[in-house]
Amino acid sequence: MQAIARARYIRSSARKMRQVMDLVRGRNVEEALNILRFTHKKDALILEKIIRSAVANAQGIYGDRIHDPNELSILEAQCGDGPIMKRIRARAMGRAYRIRKRTCHVKVVVGKDE
Repeated sequence: MQAIARARYIRSSARKMRQVMDLVRGRNVEEALNILRFTHKKDALILEKIIRSAVANAQGIYGDRIHDPNELSILEAQCGDGPIMKRIRARAMGRAYRIRKRTCHVKVVVGKDE
């Protein structure tokens, strides 16, 4: 019994998102949401929304077989690099430096350990 939620092109680097994911990977949903609620990082809000989406997907797929959504746990949480937006910033003596605005793709799988 598994459900997946994906978020793509998130405006945050994958490295920063992985720091937050490591806090909740392998925990049950209720505990993970409590941890994310009190984590002072921008990515915590994004990851909380993805986990809630995965729980809603599980309820939509399995319906009556899930009596309490807090019984679910996070089986898998992955974060990969997305495309990088490249911008130019003017520097001294007519030079131009490149600014890389990174994105990431996130995948969360919730389910019951059986």
